[in-house]
Amino acid sequence: MGEMVILQPMPCMPIRFWDDPDGSRYKAAYFEHEWADGQAPGVWRHGDWVTVTERGSLVIHGRSDATLNRNGIRMGSADIYEVVESMDQIAEGFVLGVDGPNGAYWMPLFITMAPGHTFDDALGDQVAREIRDRLSPRHVPDEVIEAPGIPHTRTGKKLEVPICGVLAGRVDVSLDPRSIDNPDLVDWYRERGRDHRWW
Repeated sequence: MGEMVILQPMPCMPIRFWDDPDGSRYKAAYFEHEWADGQAPGVWRHGDWVTVTERGSLVIHGRSDATLNRNGIRMGSADIYEVVESMDQIAEGFVLGVDGPNGAYWMPLFITMAPGHTFDDALGDQVAREIRDRLSPRHVPDEVIEAPGIPHTRTGKKLEVPICGVLAGRVDVSLDPRSIDNPDLVDWYRERGRDHRWW
């Protein structure tokens, strides 16, 4: 598994961001990043972890810029999704790492229920046990919270990075409602961030 990069132009690349007259946000999002072995000028970093299959196709595992970083230990959200979404009771998971003041870190796991199932404390405990047993104690979320839905882009990607900012109460998070499959969910997540009062 590695970071997906693009070395040549392709038709679906955005050419600019709205409200970014000097292009600084656009460049920062795709071209300005540190690699383990230094800079890579002109390389488009797409922001996804991928695996190249034997056929030459790609399996996209999740956002690389949404990597969870708990006490300096980096973890992929895709690993947690694999565990949680294999449980019959759960339709989908959404884990986020939210930075707070003075080094505080909150890692909630939001879940939506599969049809015919309901959430209770016993299920929350079972989710934590499954994650601990199949991954590690460090992967266990601080809370398991039932959500009315998981926000995605119109192409189906989970909105991990923007919703992290929403939960943290950041006012600079820019979300175009037309790009979200269910824009009403953003306010629900904003309220969950307000409920978490350690700021």
